[in-house]
Amino acid sequence: MKLGIFLTVFFFGSVVYAQTAVDTEESITVGGIRQFISIKGKDHSLPLLLFLHGGPGGSVMKYAGNFTENLQEHFIVVQWDQRETGRTLELNASPIPLSVSLFQHDTYEVIQYLLKRFRREKIYLAAHSWGTVLGFHIAGKYPELLYAYMPVGPMINQQESERIALAMLREQAAKARNEKQLEELSTVHIPFQNGEELYYHRKWLLNFAGSRKKLSRSYVVNWSARWLKVFNDASAQNLMEDLKQVRCPVYFFAGRKDYQTNSAITEKYHEMLTAPKKGLFWFEFSAHAIPTSEPELFQQLIIEKVLPETFTIQKGQQVSDRISPP
Repeated sequence: MKLGIFLTVFFFGSVVYAQTAVDTEESITVGGIRQFISIKGKDHSLPLLLFLHGGPGGSVMKYAGNFTENLQEHFIVVQWDQRETGRTLELNASPIPLSVSLFQHDTYEVIQYLLKRFRREKIYLAAHSWGTVLGFHIAGKYPELLYAYMPVGPMINQQESERIALAMLREQAAKARNEKQLEELSTVHIPFQNGEELYYHRKWLLNFAGSRKKLSRSYVVNWSARWLKVFNDASAQNLMEDLKQVRCPVYFFAGRKDYQTNSAITEKYHEMLTAPKKGLFWFEFSAHAIPTSEPELFQQLIIEKVLPETFTIQKGQQVSDRISPP
């Protein structure tokens, strides 16, 4: 009788315990400073998914729930405000100059923290735009840490992408005899020399895409004062030459109307890249902002396509996690 009561309590206790949700915001030490992360998931035994925001400097913390609510049923979803960004910037400024390699090292430290905290061997990694520069570094150098890498609107050969867009915009302006557009675009060089050039490029690119978004000149100029050098350094990389093979699954998410990170370049890179598994998912109604323009499809593809093909965590590890949660 006592044994039956004990087993009943243990069983139902384990079921309740296994459904312990994770919902926390905290600062952790990364790269010698405090950096802010958000962790949300239905159950602490789910696989980890880290999302790397774009920009640089483009925190998505305030609206990430709009494109991760469904993912939180299947993953522990982690958002991270990179240094000089969002809640991390509120905590502290970077004491050293910004560089691509500095952000790449920060990314590695965040992953190591999460693996240790949740006692995992691997993680899912999703990245948007600038974040893909960090993500490709991890996928190329530390593929053993990833179940899969999911670049969204990726920066692959960004200087070439910018040149293609600039030539297209100038041609459009000439055909339309738009003297103002021609004049402003005539000042633009690739790589961008200053915030004014970037503003004109993005202003007319948004116009070409039919966007109703009004771009602020002062915002772009102020952004450039902090970020343009880092962005140009990242844009100078050409993965078609520098990263032809990745030893983990890679799934590309591309907007059919994306001229900012040119989707034709993404398609070409997908075709040439060697990886254990790879895929290319098209978003027919999206330009560059896939997670916010088609959030339901974005989440559905991860849950129904990527997860079943790549999740191979051992049951023993899951049981261990449930018995001794982080």
